[in-house]
Amino acid sequence: MKIVAQVKLLPASAHDAGALAATLRACNRAANAASEVAFAKDLKRRNVLQDAVYHRLRADFDLGAQAAVRTITKVCDAYTTLKANIKAGNLGKPGSKRRTRAESKPISFRDGAAQPYDDRMLTWNLDVRTVSIWTVAGRLKHVPFVCSPEALRLLGSRKGESDLVMRDGMFLLIATIDVPEPELIEPQGFLGVDLGIVNIATTSDGEILAGRRLNRYRKRHRDLRQKLQKKRTKSAKRVLKRVRRREARHAAHTNHVIAKKLVTTAERTSRGIGLEDLSGIRARVTAKKDQRAKLHSWAFAQLGAFVAYKAQRAGVPVVHVDPRNTSRQCSECWHTHRSNRITQARFVCKSCGTTLHADHNGSRNIAHRADAAWQRGAVNRPRTGVS
Repeated sequence: MKIVAQVKLLPASAHDAGALAATLRACNRAANAASEVAFAKDLKRRNVLQDAVYHRLRADFDLGAQAAVRTITKVCDAYTTLKANIKAGNLGKPGSKRRTRAESKPISFRDGAAQPYDDRMLTWNLDVRTVSIWTVAGRLKHVPFVCSPEALRLLGSRKGESDLVMRDGMFLLIATIDVPEPELIEPQGFLGVDLGIVNIATTSDGEILAGRRLNRYRKRHRDLRQKLQKKRTKSAKRVLKRVRRREARHAAHTNHVIAKKLVTTAERTSRGIGLEDLSGIRARVTAKKDQRAKLHSWAFAQLGAFVAYKAQRAGVPVVHVDPRNTSRQCSECWHTHRSNRITQARFVCKSCGTTLHADHNGSRNIAHRADAAWQRGAVNRPRTGVS
C-alpha cells in the first residue's frame, strides 16, 4: 500500500527561498504552455507531446532536461486523470456546466502547484535531514527539512518521485512510499460505526465521539469569514488569507484522532470495522437553509478514507453497508418504523420496547449488517481464511 510522507523545507536564505519559488513558477508556466499544445493538437501521450514541446520548454523557461521531462509527464498525467474522472462521472453528467467547462479548455496549473522531482533532481540525506535540490538558479545543497519521526522512518524506504509544493509561503516535499501490506485478520465480529453531524462517530460498543466541539469551531470560523468578507478592506483580506486553511486542518486532525481510535479498538478486540456507504448523500438529502452549512462541511468521506487506510495498515478488514433504515430499525427485534426514533438522540422500539441512544442503535445495526456481508463473502476478505 502507498503512504504519503510530508516534510517542510527550511531555506537558509532569501536567495534559496526565491530560487525555489522561481522554480515552481517556471515549471508551472511551462506546464501551462505544454497543456495548451496538448489541448489544441490533442497530444495527450507523453512521447508525442515531448517531441512537440521539449526544446521550447527548455529554451523559453530555462528548465533542465529532467525538469522539462517531468513537467511534460505532469501535464499528460493531468489529462489522464481528467479523462478518468469524466468517464467515471465524477464531473457530472454529459452536458452539465461543470463537465463542459472541464472539456472546453486546457488544464491550467497555478504557480505554486506541485512539481515532481526524480532522483536526478533531488537527493535526500536523512542522517542530517537535508536535501540537495535542483532549481532554475542552480542546485541548492544542504537545504534543511523538518518532519515527524514517523515520516522520517517512512522516508528510509522511499523510492521514486517526490513533489515540491508551495503552500501559504512554505515549501513542502511530499513523497509517496510503498509499505508492505499485512494480511487481513479473520474478524471475530465487527465494530459498527455510525457517522453523523451531531456525533461524528458512535460505535456499537456505545462509545460516542461527539462533534459538538468541532461544530462550534466551524460556526465560529464561518461567522468570522462572514464578518471579514463584509468589511472588504485590505486588512480583512489578509486575515482571511491567514485563516483560510485553519478550519480544514483542525477538522482533519479531529478525523485522524477518531480514525486512529476506531482502528486501535478494532485491532485490540480482533474485529473488523463496519461503515455506512454514504456516497452521494449530499445529493440525496434535502436540508433546511440553516442546516446546509453543517451538511456540506461534514467531512464524512475524509473520516472514512482515514479509517480505511489506517485499518489497511493494521490488517483490519473494513466493510461498507447499505445505510437505509439503520436509524429506524431496532437492533434487538429488527422491527423497522420511522416512529421508532423519537428524537435525534432517543430510540424507542414500538414493538419490543428497547430504549437506546439513537446513534448507538444505528451502529449496532451497522455491525450486524457488516458481519452478515462478511459471512456472505465480502470483497475484502483475507487471502487466507474462509472461502
